Amino acid sequence: MNRDIYQEPLVSRYTSPEMQELFSERFKFTNWRRCWVALAEAQHELGLSLVTQEMVDELKSHVEDIDFEIASAKEKEIRHDVMAHVYAYGLQCPKAEAIIHLGATSQFVVCNTDLLIQTKALRLIKTAIINVIAQLSDFCLKYKDMATLGFTHYQPAQPTTVGKRNTLYIQDLLMDLDSIENLEKQVKARGAKGTVGTQATFLELFQGDHAKVRQLDKLVSQKLGFDTVFAVTGQTYPRKLDMKTSETLAGIGSSAHKFAVDMRLLSNLKVQEEPFAKKQVGSSAMAYKRNPMRSERMTGLARKLMGLPANFAATASNQWFERTLDDSAIRRMDMAQAFLLTDAILKLYINITSDMVVYPKQIERYLRAELPFMSTEKILMACVERGESRQDIHEVIREHSVAAGLAVKEMGVENDLLSRLAQDDRIPFSQDELEGLMSNYQEFTGRATEQTQEFIDEVVSPVLQNYSTMIGTVDSSLKV
Repeated sequence: MNRDIYQEPLVSRYTSPEMQELFSERFKFTNWRRCWVALAEAQHELGLSLVTQEMVDELKSHVEDIDFEIASAKEKEIRHDVMAHVYAYGLQCPKAEAIIHLGATSQFVVCNTDLLIQTKALRLIKTAIINVIAQLSDFCLKYKDMATLGFTHYQPAQPTTVGKRNTLYIQDLLMDLDSIENLEKQVKARGAKGTVGTQATFLELFQGDHAKVRQLDKLVSQKLGFDTVFAVTGQTYPRKLDMKTSETLAGIGSSAHKFAVDMRLLSNLKVQEEPFAKKQVGSSAMAYKRNPMRSERMTGLARKLMGLPANFAATASNQWFERTLDDSAIRRMDMAQAFLLTDAILKLYINITSDMVVYPKQIERYLRAELPFMSTEKILMACVERGESRQDIHEVIREHSVAAGLAVKEMGVENDLLSRLAQDDRIPFSQDELEGLMSNYQEFTGRATEQTQEFIDEVVSPVLQNYSTMIGTVDSSLKV
């Protein structure tokens, strides 16, 4: 590492080697050469006499051994990256030098390679999401019965279960998975379309044979590994696709952000935490602290990711007619960043969900503090069964509830509502009996347990089965 210049944190600290490789210079320029090989090979197979098998074989033999120094020096001279690499390739392939890039425009290699990279990157993202879902699914089943206080407006609400709460995160991720699957259907090859998308140069090469030009387009795309090709393009593939890609990735960021913020709130309550390494330092000053640093990092990275779609929307809407070059510089940064950010976020998501910690006693403490209020309807019904007037008991409970709540807030005392009710002669129950009415927390969680099991069995498990080969294939460790 050169410590005298800026280092991109997404690379040096946060992302996987697999994602970094896809956006590396070597991967890009090697695939440029694969594009040139596919074009030459397809032209030869379709009978273009200018391109011989010997030329194609020579091109194939030098796909991997790029002389980056020669290409870089040439680019400084001519200020054109594609032609610099055509030059470098030509030096290594003297027999084929004359037909490299024949009939193509720069975006033939740039766009088709970008689409190849994005196809592979989406596969990595999908794999990571599947692994997060699998881990959350196990967690949901493990804690499907554990009652915990629910919150609305971050105020105590009816109890749910720890497992049910985590099904909500899975549901968000399943929607993200659907978006990826839909996006994958829209990612197609740019193919061999020529300078402004009309294939005029290829039509000239094949002496006006429209059928062969159409076949060339499909054949090149197939050789590059694509099942489909955009029917029409300008000079580039439609930048609308970049916008849809960024929206899909930002959606994943939104899902992760929601989970991470909830984890930070739960950590503050000391009821559930992310993993904490044995020698991890929470604070340089406060040695006792266990800060939710991974969830905080997820929040920050997701915030950055969620802001990127605006750039892609602006780029797509500013492509004048067949193309303008103001898409180039920003796409070099934002496309890589969108995928790297998503990769970093999902690595954190996988790491956190691999070993989340739950504190049952702390959960019970919050339940006991709030359930007396929530059990008042149950107490009311029990009193009516003992022959009391519903309206009279309702007023008694209201009086004591208001007084108990005020005491908790103003005096900082424990919730003593049950004690107040037991001491009131109008309530036909002792304190032990009232305690018994709220002793089974599970009775307050409705169908949370059943919903969790049904959701995993009917919705999640079929998805995991469909992608079973992906599960367990992602490293859950972090660099820092």
